[in-house]
Amino acid sequence: MIDSRVFLDSFSDEEKAELENHFSNSDKAVFAIITPRQVDRGALMSRYSRTDKTMRRVFLDEFTKNPNRGEEFYKRVLLEYGDDSVAELGDAQVAIEGISNVVAKKIEDRRIGLSYLEKSSRYVAFDQKVGGHYRYVREESIMASPHGDRYIESCNHSFDTYSRSIQPLQSFLKESEPIEWFSFFDSSLHKEAPFGQLRTDKDVESAKKIYNVTIKAKALDLLRGLLPASTMTNVGITGNGRAFEYLLTLMYGSKLKEIKSIADQLFSELNAVIPSFVRRANDKYGQALQEYVSKTESAICGLAKGYLAEIPPEERPELVRLLVFEDNFQAEVKVASAILYEQAQGQSLHRITSYVKSMPIEERHRVIRAYTEFRTNRRHRPGRAFEMVDYTFELFTNFGIFRDLHRHRVLTMERQLLSTRHGYDLPKELVDAGLDKGFRECMDMSKHAYEVMAKAIPEEAQYVVNFAYRYPYFAKMNLREACHMIELRTMPQGHPDYRIVCQKIFSEIKRVNPTLAEGIRFADMNRYQLERFDAEKKSEKKRQTS
Repeated sequence: MIDSRVFLDSFSDEEKAELENHFSNSDKAVFAIITPRQVDRGALMSRYSRTDKTMRRVFLDEFTKNPNRGEEFYKRVLLEYGDDSVAELGDAQVAIEGISNVVAKKIEDRRIGLSYLEKSSRYVAFDQKVGGHYRYVREESIMASPHGDRYIESCNHSFDTYSRSIQPLQSFLKESEPIEWFSFFDSSLHKEAPFGQLRTDKDVESAKKIYNVTIKAKALDLLRGLLPASTMTNVGITGNGRAFEYLLTLMYGSKLKEIKSIADQLFSELNAVIPSFVRRANDKYGQALQEYVSKTESAICGLAKGYLAEIPPEERPELVRLLVFEDNFQAEVKVASAILYEQAQGQSLHRITSYVKSMPIEERHRVIRAYTEFRTNRRHRPGRAFEMVDYTFELFTNFGIFRDLHRHRVLTMERQLLSTRHGYDLPKELVDAGLDKGFRECMDMSKHAYEVMAKAIPEEAQYVVNFAYRYPYFAKMNLREACHMIELRTMPQGHPDYRIVCQKIFSEIKRVNPTLAEGIRFADMNRYQLERFDAEKKSEKKRQTS
């Protein structure tokens, strides 16, 4: 066997010294590109695919002698040739802070090439004022309209209700499930013990910390429905230049002034770190795309108004409705055929599928079950054969649940404008705690403000709608993504609202494709009172033993 190292370039001592500043090594077949300029990294990767030279030799021959080589390369390839794929070779990480949930969701609609992290509404309370003001966006168009005062009054009332409910609700939860009912880790016994039997002050303090954090998280979970969509959030984005360019183009074409303002700021910052990758976002290329999107949206809007005007809305739609699914036999044949195809010895998928159709049902199920038999936890994900089967669900959840499920990138999700037309969800615990009167008054005020605003500015009216209001959308996903989402979102520490939704999604898949659903091995169908309790105990134990 020939050692592949004989094919590597050999560099002089002077060349090695130069390469040390731009690559992790100069003498191995595997190396990292560490040259500081992002544009050079991307240009080097793209140039690498068009030459028989090694990458380090390309760098020495073409980049060290011309400091503008990367910029020149992208100007030619992107602007002159229109080769968009090379724009994926430039990456950036950005943060956008103090934006509304309306705009955050519009940004996060772009799911290809971008990854997001968003501020949680479960662990962070929104009761503090900054400079005498609650943290919600005063949208420019709303504030300049006759509805500005009504908008401020409604949002302030929502935040007031939220803020004054936190402590009473925590007290109620502590009375309902006192700390004495729970067990915690006893460091002297090295096992769980009831709170009243803990032996050391350290263990007692640790137990109180776990309990109080859990109670707070539960209270904020129950109260987040009061927050309006104008509530400020922070979003971190990691992505490539091509995805950022497309995101910027659509943001510039938005009707919302907040989005356009953020687009200007985002373009400025990206232009400072990956300028060659985003420079077309608002030029003739970008403007043509914006015009296409705008004209298409206007045309469809007109058709929808004409065709759908006579269809009355449902008064109380189902929380989860499975609309499109595959016949069980066909679904099993597709998955079983794809499972066998990977290990085939030259046979075509067509012939394998014909054979699987003729298999006894027990043999077909044997193949399907073997595919997930050895999964021992949810991170052991099923393979791509599970992508052969699709489901379309229509969901009428509150906006808070939508925010959580919206983060799943490997599914198609389409939605309408946020409104108050479909009613709202009132947690039973708030009724039991005697906080429902304030909650209902808050919803009524928001509904009135929305209905008045929506007549003139329907997109901006979304800002005043609370998270508790129900929201229609549909999600199309394959079985593999359904498995991931269901197992993740039914974990005990999950928000109770989206746990119920994903449990229903699982039940529907199990109803129509029972054998395939067996592969979703870690769906937790139980109910929990203090959802984060066990997770907080594990975290605290790790902190103590680390």
